[in-house]
Amino acid sequence: MTILIDQPELDRQEEKVSSETNGLVLDAGFQVPKDGFMAPEINSFGNSFRDYEAESERQKSVEEFYRINHINQTYDFVKKMREAYGKLDRVEMSIWECCELLNDVIDDSDPDLDEPQIEHLLQTAEAIRKDYPNEDWLHLTALIHDLGKVLLHPSFGELPQWAVVGDTFPVGCAFDEVNVHHKYFKENPDYYNHKYNTKNGIYSEGCGLNNVMMSWGHDDYMYLVAKENKTTLPPAALFTIRYHSFYPLHKHGAYKHLMNEEDADNMKWLHIFNKYDLYSKSKVRIDVEKVKPYYLSLIEKYFPAKLRW
Repeated sequence: MTILIDQPELDRQEEKVSSETNGLVLDAGFQVPKDGFMAPEINSFGNSFRDYEAESERQKSVEEFYRINHINQTYDFVKKMREAYGKLDRVEMSIWECCELLNDVIDDSDPDLDEPQIEHLLQTAEAIRKDYPNEDWLHLTALIHDLGKVLLHPSFGELPQWAVVGDTFPVGCAFDEVNVHHKYFKENPDYYNHKYNTKNGIYSEGCGLNNVMMSWGHDDYMYLVAKENKTTLPPAALFTIRYHSFYPLHKHGAYKHLMNEEDADNMKWLHIFNKYDLYSKSKVRIDVEKVKPYYLSLIEKYFPAKLRW
């Protein structure tokens, strides 16, 4: 089955307004201002979002994370991980069962959040649901976009954080300077490999991101899980899942020379999604049981009952 989606309308808004808060009240208790989703200026730690220079103990651990990540994410490492985890022979379980596995997962690379991942998934999904009520595929995309973080779980080999989370970037070509903590790439062997350290590297201009090897992590893994389990989600959903952590591209515009026309079309939806993914992180708790039936219905619509992981 092919799902056709309309081009995004950036000013689409939901009309339901709470008289007490003068804003939208999400089913799970998350509030959105009456003028649509507004990005807050500071995160739950009191710093600007994605501020990797702010002085704090968490920032120190985040920088150490990126140091290890940038040293070890080589082309050969990524190829090895894609081959191993692309077999999808670890376990069989439903999408919701995977969501529940994330209750104990905290992303060490994220300077904005220290809550369990299930909270973030539902905050993001519910915020999008209110502003884009007719795009149910996007609601589900928000719910599942981080499910690949189960790679941190013992059932999946308990991979180290640097091999699961953090900003993603292409391997097989030069590491662009917009990458967070770029200086640590100088300790990556690919940095000095003439095959990989030019602008295009092993790729050609306009080859399309689908032909580019990305640093290994939860984005690419969840993309493989969804694709190989024959989800009926539209291409824009798979693109969003696969590249939502590709901040060098969708925040800074790096690596655009590798994109093709299909990538450019899908980027419109990724930019919309990213606003909610980044800025819906808050300390507001989600009433999981209240929203669960809706998301179970979407899972049944777009996925088989059990998936290979």
